Amino acid sequence: MATIKRGGKGVRRAARANSRATTARKAKAKTSGFLDGAMALLPFTDEQMHRIFLAVILGGAVALAWFIASLAGLPAMAQAQIAGLASDAGFEVRHVRVTGVERMNAQRVYEKVLSQRDMPMPQVELENLREDLLQLAWVEDARVSRQLPETLAIDIVEREPHAVLQKPDRLMLIDATGAELEPVSRASAKDMLVISGPGANRQVPDLDELLEAAPALRPQVREAEWIGNRRWNLTFRTGQKLALPQGEDAAASALINFARLDGQNRLLGGKVATFDMRAPPRIYMRIPGRADQVLGEGTN
Repeated sequence: MATIKRGGKGVRRAARANSRATTARKAKAKTSGFLDGAMALLPFTDEQMHRIFLAVILGGAVALAWFIASLAGLPAMAQAQIAGLASDAGFEVRHVRVTGVERMNAQRVYEKVLSQRDMPMPQVELENLREDLLQLAWVEDARVSRQLPETLAIDIVEREPHAVLQKPDRLMLIDATGAELEPVSRASAKDMLVISGPGANRQVPDLDELLEAAPALRPQVREAEWIGNRRWNLTFRTGQKLALPQGEDAAASALINFARLDGQNRLLGGKVATFDMRAPPRIYMRIPGRADQVLGEGTN
């Protein structure tokens, strides 16, 4: 009697295996196609992508080694060896990129950073370099960062010219805090507020607050002289002078009253050379060649 072997179970197993293999090939082809499409969208060549991936891998390895060395308290020699490895791998300062410089001389920034050229990236002391940059007159703030593998990025926040400080031998640009920026010619300072008097630069923020009390008059003020470290004399573009009393509140009140009187009587541009408001509520007006006139009701 012949014996018949059943092979149905093996056929089904083979069919399932072929199905799984087909599904895997389709999934692999789909994933590969998606990755190829995504890579094609990036603005890099294959060679550039390989360099980027290599830089990321090497950078991670160097950073990890540096972190482990710091935790382990390795001596400076071991850390120097790590820095040498980073340099050999291309992680050293070869380029410096400076942004944010508009008014100041950018060469001053590069001079501060020049000592970092060809230095291994791990050895660049970012905070120390930032402190050096803050010593420059024009620099209000500075941000220093590494852009691996070989670029040191410097972002400068410049001070804004605000007024001109008149010194005995020259004129100096200053910012809103009174910090001196650089010498300026009288022609360049023609349309700027000129501040004078011992210690005047330290009073710039208070002067701004005072002038804000009478915004209509502010554009007319050409000079502000700090007198006796206690009060201001203002000179208008008409050449007329206003002597204000000492004390923030008293000076602001006097300036507001003067603005009101000017609106009513057009004081600026007239014959009066000096307005003296140091003894409120009266205002003394000096006209060249005449005796002083007194106006009292305007400041009551």
